[in-house]
Amino acid sequence: MTPSGHGAGWGRNRSAGRRVPPPMDRSNTLSTRALLLVVLVAVALVAAYLLGGRGPAAPAAADDQRAPAQAPRELTMTGTGEASAVPDRLGFTAHVHVTRPDLDDALAAANATMARVQAALVEHGVDERDLQTTGLSMDPVYAYHPYDPPTIVGYRVSQRARVLVQPLSEGGAAVGAAVEAGGNDVRVDSLRLLVSDADAVMARARTAAVDEARAKAEEYAAASGQDLGDVLTLREVRAVPVPTPVVPDAALAYRRASDVPIRAGREEGKVTVRIVWALG
Repeated sequence: MTPSGHGAGWGRNRSAGRRVPPPMDRSNTLSTRALLLVVLVAVALVAAYLLGGRGPAAPAAADDQRAPAQAPRELTMTGTGEASAVPDRLGFTAHVHVTRPDLDDALAAANATMARVQAALVEHGVDERDLQTTGLSMDPVYAYHPYDPPTIVGYRVSQRARVLVQPLSEGGAAVGAAVEAGGNDVRVDSLRLLVSDADAVMARARTAAVDEARAKAEEYAAASGQDLGDVLTLREVRAVPVPTPVVPDAALAYRRASDVPIRAGREEGKVTVRIVWALG
């Protein structure tokens, strides 16, 4: 006979006479298993992460970002060269001014005077190719009255020619001959002392400038224990051409210009260069 008060909670083993516990709730069992599974998965992920960190290292960023190339070694130096020459030619301008009451007479007189001047220059060794007419003008000459309009009283004709005398030693005589041939109707001005080959003088100055820059560069390279390499750039920084001295017009105030000594001094051209060399 089974007691009515205990039939729901415990049963009695018929063969052994022992009580057995009731079966566990299935919902509690499933929750415990799910929790255990989540823990195992988390542990597996942590282990995988730790093991993966000990694997081969990823390529360093430095492999993709290569170090910048070293700047080439250079040496920059400047040099100044000078070259000189003595002027060997004389240039000047001869003016003829004639005033006559009639324009035709004034033009004819001016032509005759300029022709005499040019002939005298040719006789003193001036080449005809070095005589060049550079100007001609014809202007009326007015007389002004206090109460009346101005009236034309004549005409003034002017002619201008450029002259080149070489060698310079003949310059004074040529100027004197021009003034003597033209008399009071001729005037000489703009005397210039010229070097016949100024380009050659500047070429020597450039060579001297490069030589000076190279000499200084070799000194600095040797002092720093390096070798001077090829020229990378060369630039002309400044050039002062051979000057053209002008004889003051006051020196020609004399009646005979040949009495005025024309003496030329040495004139210089100057060049400055900047050169960049590679260092070995």
